[in-house]
Amino acid sequence: MAELAVRRAGADDRDVLERLWPLFLHDLSEFRGVLPNPDGTYRREWLESALGDATWAAHLVRSGDRPVGFAFVRALDSEVRVLNSFFVVRGARRSGLGLRAVRSVLTAHPGRWEIAFQEENAGAARFWRRVAREVAGDAWTEERRPVPGKPELPANTWVAFDAR
Repeated sequence: MAELAVRRAGADDRDVLERLWPLFLHDLSEFRGVLPNPDGTYRREWLESALGDATWAAHLVRSGDRPVGFAFVRALDSEVRVLNSFFVVRGARRSGLGLRAVRSVLTAHPGRWEIAFQEENAGAARFWRRVAREVAGDAWTEERRPVPGKPELPANTWVAFDAR
């Protein structure tokens, strides 16, 4: 496997992140029925926040010279950080790269974490529970929370743990 690199994204990474972003939302559309906008684009507010808001951090994941994913962290100014978005391209999944990448992001921002996922996304559910177990042992929690402003959607599952 090529060398993994996870680093804070900068202005020079905007184009790459903009190209990966629709792949992420397309993957999620399978579980929540989110359709593109009339012009074929997807919503971008999280992407814009990750690239321009000081309380967020965007991380780019590379395997060798290839961009293979990203992680967006929000609430850097809070006691609890939130992994808002995490994506690994399909060709790099189930290789251990995702777990290594998320560990790198957690290490970059030590402290209390919360991560949401959709239970109907079985792969994500297995992955995030595995991350919680490997990072925190038995010292993690899980709860269901309604999606704010979207009562028609099933509740998200949230895991919480310390990563120091």
